[in-house]
Amino acid sequence: MKNITVSVDDDIYRRARMKAAEQDTSVSALVRQFLSDIAQTETEAERLHREEAVLRASIKLFRAGNRLSRDELHDRGL
Repeated sequence: MKNITVSVDDDIYRRARMKAAEQDTSVSALVRQFLSDIAQTETEAERLHREEAVLRASIKLFRAGNRLSRDELHDRGL
């Protein structure tokens, strides 16, 4: 476990101590929980990667021969 030092102004620290007391915990525990929540939040890139993996897993059969012809694609009705 790493220790960090954070500087905040007196008023913020006083209000944080009051909030911690209301929750029967410490300011350190509040900060630890806050940082833990931030670290567990999924980034946009992680979300896109996860969604791509789900989409790829859902594709059961793909063959290049199943593609539409150019005329069919553009609905030229030859």
